[in-house]
Amino acid sequence: MTTTRTLTKPEARTWAIDPAHTRLGFVARHLVASKVRGSFESFAGTIEVADDLTESKVDVSIDTASVTTGATDRDNHLRSADFFDVENFPTMRFESTEIKDLGDGSFEINGNLTIRDITKPVTLDTVYLGIISDPWGNGKAMLEATTRINREDWGLTWNAPLETGGVLVSKEITIELEVQAAKA
Repeated sequence: MTTTRTLTKPEARTWAIDPAHTRLGFVARHLVASKVRGSFESFAGTIEVADDLTESKVDVSIDTASVTTGATDRDNHLRSADFFDVENFPTMRFESTEIKDLGDGSFEINGNLTIRDITKPVTLDTVYLGIISDPWGNGKAMLEATTRINREDWGLTWNAPLETGGVLVSKEITIELEVQAAKA
């Protein structure tokens, strides 16, 4: 069997984001220079593709307790009231408000990101990678997206000053998404 890739737009319908083949990740600076990467393991979302792609909608809900960075102590700290406060705010959410077609498979997906019940607008710089058929002939829509946010805008303000200057954790966070979706 062969796999094929098509850059045609996905069929107008609901596409479900596949958690087993999707990464919702983030990158923060640690000790000013190094990077810590993390992701969320539990989430659900849909992409409502319209005939006119600019009228499509994206809706994703993320379980904040599913945060993982590869370090148990750090993950538990991220789940605490210092950061995500998962006991009081068990989910984050992204809902699109506008999609701009920039051509050549590039899009800006504007939407509202809610963390700790604080909602702020964000823009996801998105690249549509096309439809890829799996070995069983099922089409999978693929895309990648990135944005940068200031975590303090969502009440994630914990930090520790360093003796040499700077802080332990950067305010700026890069969000990196690698998404695979299947027909719902």
